[in-house]
Amino acid sequence: MNQDSLYRYLFDNVDVRGELVQLQDSYQAIINAHAYPTRIKLLLGELLAATSLLTATLKFNGDISVQLQSQGPVSLAVINGNNQQQLRGVARFQGDIADDASLSDMFPNGYMVITLTPVDGERYQGVVALDKDSIAACLESYFAQSEQLPTGIWLFANNEQAAGMLLQVLPGNAAENGEFEHLMQLTGTIKAEELFELPAEQVLHRLYHQEQVRLFDPIGVSFKCTCSRERSAAAIHTLPKAEVDQIVAEHGAVEMGCEFCNSQYRFDAVDVEALFSDAEPAPNRAQ
Repeated sequence: MNQDSLYRYLFDNVDVRGELVQLQDSYQAIINAHAYPTRIKLLLGELLAATSLLTATLKFNGDISVQLQSQGPVSLAVINGNNQQQLRGVARFQGDIADDASLSDMFPNGYMVITLTPVDGERYQGVVALDKDSIAACLESYFAQSEQLPTGIWLFANNEQAAGMLLQVLPGNAAENGEFEHLMQLTGTIKAEELFELPAEQVLHRLYHQEQVRLFDPIGVSFKCTCSRERSAAAIHTLPKAEVDQIVAEHGAVEMGCEFCNSQYRFDAVDVEALFSDAEPAPNRAQ
């Protein structure tokens, strides 16, 4: 498998487009940041693949957030990213999560929030209920409701890899004579092992060997956290200095951690004085 790549493809004789994503390093960076139970790892893998596919489909410049929320055992699972396929993610849960927990077990009365924040233009947010058996089915419902585009999505994850495929009628077109349904049936035969183990070209040949498929160059997908010592310092600077001084007096330093990558940033008394005197804090001390 070509690690951490997204592929776009078109059918020359049908108004349908497809995407295929295969992830390993970026997935491992997300699930290794915390001691997640197996079911949460699989959930984040599917959500990571879904967000990558979604980002490529929407074709915008800016940031994206795909969140699953509920008042249940898993309160939040989120993947944040941008149009450059730079992604990060985290989940919050409580109690034991069974290996066979369903989506409704983890997110009772839950919902999915998709937020797009373009560099230029207005912020957009779409919400869809988590009332289907899988993330893929919920996303298909989202496209049917919000985009009015027939869409098929397949998502897979294990403890090592995540992968997914998307099939969609091109905007402004309608697949006629059962063409889209035929391609959906072909794509639906995909197996997780094929996406995990085979190159994209071979996967597409196995699925569509009787179709005319045009495969484009792969796009790299990567884990990238936006946390930094500078951002942490800016957050501290928004607090009253007396409050910060008290924290330093009680604990010896102000420590800030990143949920996404587990980096820790430490600001001692000297750093705090420098920060509030508009001088530069000491060099990065991320642990």
